[in-house]
Amino acid sequence: MRSTQPEHNSAHSIRSHLVRTGLAVVLLMIAFYVFAAGPGVAAESPDWLQLCLGLFGGLALFLGGLQMLSEGMKKAAGQTLTTVLARLTTNRFMGAATGAFVTGILNSSTVTTLLVVGFISGGMMTLTQSVGVIMGANIGSTVTAQLLAFNLSAYSLGPVAIGFFMLFTAKQEKVKYYGMMIMGIGLVFYGMGLMSDAMVPLRSYPPFLEILEGLERPLAGILAGALFTAIVQSSAATVGIAIAMASEGLLALPAGIALALGANIGTAVTTALMGILSAKSTEAVRASVVHVAFNIIGTLIWLPLIWLLIDMAVWISPSSPELDGVARAAADVPRQIANANTLFNVINTLLFIGFTGWFAKLAERLVAERAPAAGVIVEPEFLEEAALAAPSVALQQVRMELGRVGAITLGMLEDVVPALRDQDMGRLEDIARRDDEVDILEAEILNYLGKLRRGSLTEQEGFEFQGLMTATDNLESLADVIETDIVALARKAAGVQSAPGEETRRMLRELHITVTKSVELAVQAVRDNDQRAAESVMMMKDTLREQSEQLLQRKATRLTADDPDYLNLIRLEMSFVDQMRRIYTLAKRIARVVLPPLLAQRD
Repeated sequence: MRSTQPEHNSAHSIRSHLVRTGLAVVLLMIAFYVFAAGPGVAAESPDWLQLCLGLFGGLALFLGGLQMLSEGMKKAAGQTLTTVLARLTTNRFMGAATGAFVTGILNSSTVTTLLVVGFISGGMMTLTQSVGVIMGANIGSTVTAQLLAFNLSAYSLGPVAIGFFMLFTAKQEKVKYYGMMIMGIGLVFYGMGLMSDAMVPLRSYPPFLEILEGLERPLAGILAGALFTAIVQSSAATVGIAIAMASEGLLALPAGIALALGANIGTAVTTALMGILSAKSTEAVRASVVHVAFNIIGTLIWLPLIWLLIDMAVWISPSSPELDGVARAAADVPRQIANANTLFNVINTLLFIGFTGWFAKLAERLVAERAPAAGVIVEPEFLEEAALAAPSVALQQVRMELGRVGAITLGMLEDVVPALRDQDMGRLEDIARRDDEVDILEAEILNYLGKLRRGSLTEQEGFEFQGLMTATDNLESLADVIETDIVALARKAAGVQSAPGEETRRMLRELHITVTKSVELAVQAVRDNDQRAAESVMMMKDTLREQSEQLLQRKATRLTADDPDYLNLIRLEMSFVDQMRRIYTLAKRIARVVLPPLLAQRD
């Protein structure tokens, strides 16, 4: 199940970034032109065509390389990130460290937030615990800036060549992913170099220099950084351009820090708007609110103390005393910007880590539980579009949504016997109605999996993808058996005057309990990727065969009865046994998808 096709979602993301960034740069160029055309300005204009070509070309390579680097990291890490995040959030400090680690690998605090939302909804994490992870995610997002501060553009084509060779000649998937990462790093630095070279003519262009001086005012710089990040939807692009300008001696440290602080706000606000407009759960919106509140409050605290952040960044960063003027600024400021960005997020996390409960309560107060949309029967809770960027995360979202479908189906099966015993027609109608919910969620899951399949999957992800497709289909079939066949048998049984004996009722009840348990374990196996639960389902085969055969033998000895009504009862009971066996067969098929191939083939 390996695909070498370019990932559709990744390509779409890159195109979107380029369009938004292009709009921002065009607006910036218009502003430069207006300044240049102003009275009293006598300056030779740069070659704007060459400048734009270099800037856009470099930006395209930068974003493409960043996407390739992130994709290689995500595929190499696979399910490990989800496991780490689920297990290492026992306290707020460990949660912050885990959030930083996972975001550093994923290069996306949004995807980390989605994972957290899934754990909250699944009961594995509280909103208060999640706040620490979200704070740590901000630290993880600074890894890219630290990487970009290394001025390695002169050597960037080496990693491109090595990564290309590994990506297209290696046979092992892991080696391919490492090659993708190395090639991505090379493209990032090569793109940075092109952008830096393109901006060289601006060193002597007064209107541009006046604008950059204006950005040294904290409020102006923060606002510019936030707006630019909101347009391009990438704080890495904003900080990357700031570092590229600083490496040419164009951007002073105060302006670079202000842009970086604004980028933190811009990315949080963008994520929040996406959550409000498209998130399917209240928890997703609340997590976004925590992210925004944390960044805005942190920025407001540092606004009057930005001089202190400048001093700390200079103190911990390497310096080049042998240089002076523009050359020294070009050598020192890029690393100082990256370090200031990291300091800002690390210190804020340490300051606010003790107030995770307060942030959670603030989010709960600001965001009330979402009421179901009018006329909507049911809608998915976990199938977030943003998770498609990380297939291992998206597959986990599907597992949790399947857990919801399984809970509905299990409830239908559990309610059948009491409804049959009490001849409760209203309850039977309710069971049949719940099958509509299963059908709707099944269609949503398959649609989501279809979107996921447009991209490239690792061999393991392809195996999981196929298994979840199979589980979804069999779970829907299981619900159909309950709604179509068992409910129909129950309705027919209501018109039969004869009643089963005590022994028969006991045997039917035990058979129903066994089958219900098998469905419960099958759902657990898929939802939690639990192989032990799946094996337990397979091992119930002998118990169910013995129970069903005893019932059928008991009924076979009474088929000679002359009472037609009693014969109808026997036929209904035998049909019920047959449907229970069908349900168990479907439960086995569902459980089998999480077992290794050799065990899955065992009947």
